[in-house]
Amino acid sequence: MMNTQTMINTTIAHKPAGQFEDTRFEKIHNVVFSTSNEASICVAQEIASLIREKQANNAHCVLGLATGSSPIKVYEELVRMHNEEGLSFSNVITFNLDEYYPMDKNSMHSYFYFMHQHLFNHIDISPENIHIPSGTVSPEELHQYCIDYDLKIKEYGGLDFQLLGIGRTGHIGFNEPGSHYNSGTRSITLDHITREDAAPSFLGINNVPKKAITMGIGTVKKAKRIVLLAWGHNKASVVKETIEGEITSEVPATYLQNHANTTFILNEEASQDLTRLSTPWLVGPCIWDTQLASKAIVWLCKQTGKSILKLTDKDYNDHGMSSLLVQEGSAYDLNIKMFNKIQHTITGWPGGKPNADDSSRPERANPAKKRIIIFSPHPDDDVISMGGTFDRLVEQGHDVHVVYQTSGNIAVSDSEALKYAEVIKDVNPTFPKVDDIIRKIANKVSDIEDEIEVRNLKGIIRRRESLAATRFVGVPDENVHFLNLPFYETGRVKKNPLSIVDVEIVANIIASVKPHQIYAAGDLADPHGTHKVCLDAIFEALKKLKHNDYMDDCWVWLYRGAWHEWDVHQIEMAVPMSPDQVLKKRKAIFFHQSQKDDVMFQGNDTREFWVRAEERNNDTARKYHKLGLADYAALEAFKRYHF
Repeated sequence: MMNTQTMINTTIAHKPAGQFEDTRFEKIHNVVFSTSNEASICVAQEIASLIREKQANNAHCVLGLATGSSPIKVYEELVRMHNEEGLSFSNVITFNLDEYYPMDKNSMHSYFYFMHQHLFNHIDISPENIHIPSGTVSPEELHQYCIDYDLKIKEYGGLDFQLLGIGRTGHIGFNEPGSHYNSGTRSITLDHITREDAAPSFLGINNVPKKAITMGIGTVKKAKRIVLLAWGHNKASVVKETIEGEITSEVPATYLQNHANTTFILNEEASQDLTRLSTPWLVGPCIWDTQLASKAIVWLCKQTGKSILKLTDKDYNDHGMSSLLVQEGSAYDLNIKMFNKIQHTITGWPGGKPNADDSSRPERANPAKKRIIIFSPHPDDDVISMGGTFDRLVEQGHDVHVVYQTSGNIAVSDSEALKYAEVIKDVNPTFPKVDDIIRKIANKVSDIEDEIEVRNLKGIIRRRESLAATRFVGVPDENVHFLNLPFYETGRVKKNPLSIVDVEIVANIIASVKPHQIYAAGDLADPHGTHKVCLDAIFEALKKLKHNDYMDDCWVWLYRGAWHEWDVHQIEMAVPMSPDQVLKKRKAIFFHQSQKDDVMFQGNDTREFWVRAEERNNDTARKYHKLGLADYAALEAFKRYHF
């Protein structure tokens, strides 16, 4: 990892990608940071340095800016530097990459709204220096408007710095697959995947515009400096393809391989598929520790189609892993060691097996009956992600507490809320405010957030579904806690930042239960998503509480949600489920009726959450079996977090 100053000093005069052995597969310079926050602050400092340099020379600083979740922290840091360090934007000219079409600039979905909310309203930039494509240009004027947009950039001497994100299709701006390398600013039809990714913000893909205005590839490539940001697991595949693949119009970001001053700024999750990080033994010499050896052997089994105990010296030597053999002695010894390591992750006693030797088990035997908190970011993540383990913990007599961190109200559709409101009215026509709630739902405009009465009803729906599920599993109501963390309660898809109040609420529940085990959602595919904020709240609470004696006996296990699973080499506890337990987990998920069928925030995966969960658990079991381990119906996987 690189510190901020080192990054700034090396962004212009960086080593060309591929110059050294460890990056020989890479065709675009990139820097990997441990967190997106750290990376964003670094990029903001580079932009600030450029602005000040231009000011010293009495020159304009022309910035190309991006929208989306990736640059939000960059803009926050620029605002902070303006407020606290006197960074002035008086000499800054900005050109935004794109805008939906058609789109009114006052809509909360417009990029005009986004940029003013996150940056322009908080700095001293002149309004006439802000240029954002207009989503209200008439179709007759659109072609000339796009030509004029490029000419305006040229009039200012071109872009000094272009900030980019990257979509899962490999698009930059809205340059979708098929875009020409020399394309200018133009209107474009959005790819279905791009619209899927935008669907949560629009409360459904049907509300996402089908067209947009975007700077072209040719316009972007003329920038003197380009920095592309990519965060999260869901960007890892396209990042690898862009940095290591061939230049192709099917992945428009690959055109940046021909730009002389481009850097990709990545967090660890987004960089994980790069060859030097995913399979470093194919690149050069490795320092083999247990974790890397485990990762390599699981990979080798997949490459050869063999189970662990069938691997030979030749398999290791033929796949760049001869140095591991030299270190360990022989394939026989190495195979036994790795087989035992993975086998010892399997346990039917997630809370620890009483009166048993726990030296090779993932959990402690004592205390035999543990106090346990299962944190659930939304009111269904507990049963979706670890419903089998949840059931096992209750059956084995542990004191299980379920803590729902947010109300989940935003994920209840208006039609679902209307159904419940009408039921209330049928049962009691004089019930206070029921007519008002029905009217507000019926008259709601998509851009407007839910009013408090509607949000409360939606929250009650999620709460009652949760209680039905926890009762089915066997948890008493007094052990079910609803935190309704304030950061979530905006009535909009966009949430507030994590606050001290949120952390205090989480710390208080931990302090009251004094758990021996905590289970928390470690699915961080979206660094600005609810799961990430909820996990940060837990981590901050643990920091606050770790000096208490009862925390010495607390272990934290991370599960993943409906989108991702831990890789086999990362798994430290795997809990098997019988076919009957799989069915019981499915029934527990079904109690969350508002999240079945027409799910509002299912992302790019059209499967229902219960289907995703079952197939994911089945797939984990298959992977274990292919390695030569027992053949289970399903496995739920966990990784321990050491705080």
